[in-house]
Amino acid sequence: MTVIEVEGVVGLRDVGGMPAGTGRVRTGRLFRSGALAGIDAEGAARISALARRIVDLRSIEEVAAAPTPIDGVPIIALPLYHGSPRSFFEQGYDLVGIYRHLLAESAPELVAAVRAIASGEPTLVHCTAGKDRTGLVIALALCAVGADRDAVIADYALTAALIPEAERRATSERLRRAYPDSPHAAVLATDSPAEAMRETLVALDRDHGSARAFLAAHGLADAELDALDAALRDSHALIDADPPATTDIGVNA
Repeated sequence: MTVIEVEGVVGLRDVGGMPAGTGRVRTGRLFRSGALAGIDAEGAARISALARRIVDLRSIEEVAAAPTPIDGVPIIALPLYHGSPRSFFEQGYDLVGIYRHLLAESAPELVAAVRAIASGEPTLVHCTAGKDRTGLVIALALCAVGADRDAVIADYALTAALIPEAERRATSERLRRAYPDSPHAAVLATDSPAEAMRETLVALDRDHGSARAFLAAHGLADAELDALDAALRDSHALIDADPPATTDIGVNA
């Protein structure tokens, strides 16, 4: 994976390069990040050069409060949360509980997001923090094309490390004060422990057979799954070859 430094956006990276079957996930096809509302004109141009479409998983309210300042790139709005995310705090959900809730309640939107990725156009998927909603969509797409599970989990776990420490502390304190009775409030918006995604994928396999089977059962056609393979998996990039180096790319790159 390649971390891309663009001022005003957190966690932007290309998830390509990880092993997938006998090949690797293509680079330059699938990107992920937090919200894009904080970028300037130079950052917007950089994003436009990377992605040909953007999948925005935020709620209508989140989008209205922090719109994406990018013209010329189609934005596919797919709000994953049905209702207010406050309920996750109020009902004491942990991260695994949230992810399983999304798999149960937001399958049509998850499938639509993966369908957009299967188009083959370079696609950027984001939500607000780029951690939970984005993490689940990216994991589904990568696992469906046979990406190495440990690599998928490592990409998810990287997310929290890319959020500035001061921002993480401030968010944790704010949520702790807002939801004093929630056992997980302080970490829901700031942590991405590997075990949370590992447990989610184990449960997905147990309940649905696999990520690919989940997507098929909820409306992704065989031809679309084949298109997802073609979009994301490079069978000619053998896994015994050296993987692409992880680099930081500045906004002036």
